[in-house]
Amino acid sequence: MSETPPNTLQYRFDGPEDAPVLILGPSLGTTWHMWDRQVPELAKQWRVFRFDLPGHGGAPAHPAGSVAELSARLLATLDALGVQRFGYAGCALGGAIGIELALRHPARLASLALVAASPRFGTADEFRQRGVVVRTNGLDPIARTAPDRWFTGGFAAAQPAITEWAVQMVRTTDPGCYIAACEALASFDVRPELGRVGVPTLVLVGSDDQVTGPAEARTLVAGIPDARLAVVPGASHLVPVEQPAAVTDLLVHHFSTAWQQPYDTGQTALPGTPAVPVPAAAPQPAPVAEIAPAAVPAQPTGQPDRYQTGLKVRREVLGDAHVDRALAQADEFSGDFQEFVTRYAWGEIWDRPGLDRRTRSCITLTALVAGGHLEELAFHTRAALRNGLTPDEIKEVLLQAAVYCGVPAANSAFRVAQQVIREETTPAE
Repeated sequence: MSETPPNTLQYRFDGPEDAPVLILGPSLGTTWHMWDRQVPELAKQWRVFRFDLPGHGGAPAHPAGSVAELSARLLATLDALGVQRFGYAGCALGGAIGIELALRHPARLASLALVAASPRFGTADEFRQRGVVVRTNGLDPIARTAPDRWFTGGFAAAQPAITEWAVQMVRTTDPGCYIAACEALASFDVRPELGRVGVPTLVLVGSDDQVTGPAEARTLVAGIPDARLAVVPGASHLVPVEQPAAVTDLLVHHFSTAWQQPYDTGQTALPGTPAVPVPAAAPQPAPVAEIAPAAVPAQPTGQPDRYQTGLKVRREVLGDAHVDRALAQADEFSGDFQEFVTRYAWGEIWDRPGLDRRTRSCITLTALVAGGHLEELAFHTRAALRNGLTPDEIKEVLLQAAVYCGVPAANSAFRVAQQVIREETTPAE
């Protein structure tokens, strides 16, 4: 396999060269090997195309900070190979890419399967917090807890080889690309757009998935016009690995019966090098459960453009929880002030292109030290970590401030910042 250009993805093919193309998309922290147990059966009918996310599985470390950018890189890769139309199955972040393709490039997609997916993955705060932890501590804390997020306890205990494989897969991911992928998930929210997904869709979820479980799957089924829900018993988040036979059967049935014509396989390249198979758990029968659609939550009404821009930036920098508290506390007396802050400080100043957010955080921290605004300093320290500053860089900002703003002011600032940094950078148990 040749060097992968920055705007494309590392990939491999399996199956007949003249068969329709079926793409399998990986989840955050995994590689294309998460689909190893599905490939032998799928490759009997389809030209199976698998790809690695940037910095995953030895792929070049060219970070992509949005699902739209990852989708664009996938399409650029397929364009270079002459693949025009395809089926797509994706797990978690890979599923988000599938939804993006269905919404923005519907002519390319013949059929869709969403595995352990969601129209919005948790909260933006959760993923940006994970990015702070990785930036400060590396990927080892995330890697050690991956089996708890991905597998049921019984499976992890019975399959130590798979558990160790999962840990090593995360540990060998490029940290910068992992952080960028967290940002992609933080900003992904297509709940208002699900009704525009126009291809037959299988929504597949493990019954014990604590990350994106049956509730998220129901939201997808409720919003997508032509969607069915399959619940796999005894499986958690990485259901293709934990219940490989059940997932394979569901995918074969879906893509055999719900492939929209016509398709054009185009010209494909030679397959990549053989993969090392992932150890498999013993196959277990898995009935499919159909669940009645649930109502999609109503979306908030729109605001003027600059306010909306400011609200988006404010949430990205300070976090949803902080902004929600501030807005919830607003009343007739303070409501106009909150709108002013959102529109002017965040929609006008923080959104200006002249400085990046890291630089704006440095300036803000210094100004808050000078003014003695310790409460504001606390949540802007959190914002600085989210904007990419490391604890060492924040320390340097405060040392610089000590020279120009005074030692007593900096002394108080160090106490506040130290507490925030401890809270934000300590990995969860």
